Amino acid sequence: MVSSEEPVIGVLKKAGWWIADYVYAGYWQVRAMFDRTDPASFASGSAAHIIVLPGVYETWRFLQPLVAAMHDRGHPVHIVDTLHRNQRPVADMARAVEAFLTENGLDDVILVAHSKGGLAGKVVMTGPAGERVRSMLAIATPFGGSRYARLMLSRTLREFSPEDPSIVSLAQQLTVNDRIVSVYAAFDPHIPEGSELAGAKNVRLDTGGHFRILANPRVLVELAVLAE
Repeated sequence: MVSSEEPVIGVLKKAGWWIADYVYAGYWQVRAMFDRTDPASFASGSAAHIIVLPGVYETWRFLQPLVAAMHDRGHPVHIVDTLHRNQRPVADMARAVEAFLTENGLDDVILVAHSKGGLAGKVVMTGPAGERVRSMLAIATPFGGSRYARLMLSRTLREFSPEDPSIVSLAQQLTVNDRIVSVYAAFDPHIPEGSELAGAKNVRLDTGGHFRILANPRVLVELAVLAE
């Protein structure tokens, strides 16, 4: 028999995950305002090149623990300054990354992307600079969109609607999926549809969150496998 308390426990657990997620996001937003670490300090190394693609309204500092960890392993990690806080359309974000790859002559690159960054990363992989990308680790990326985006007033956020042409078109691009590892939480308060991607390696973590998942040890493990 199913206890009537179980649904309540489930709701409380999700509420706890939600609160912890925003605390984590708030911490990194505040830290981004005061941290003066030069991103160029991570660009040295002899292992495979890594490019970081943050999510919407984020700076690269949201992924700074991953950046530092991979740089310590000998990987040059690059920040695309022209992305700023990623408020432009996904297609524009992808073009900025393509230009960065071409201008710097980078090949066999690994993309590490959070949320919207994963959409731009897939666009890059299916575009003219796609041959320069080895693989991508996508963390909490709305590959199928998010129904919540329909309620948003901002065009920047409405772009994530499941019916948006960019989401629909990208979902039809299947040729690069086998070079993508999609890591996501069992409960994502921003992406109720989840981040499972057909043909990719899908890693569903038994936790909750859209931002806090960036600090999950499994994320670094999957990135290390891709990179090494």
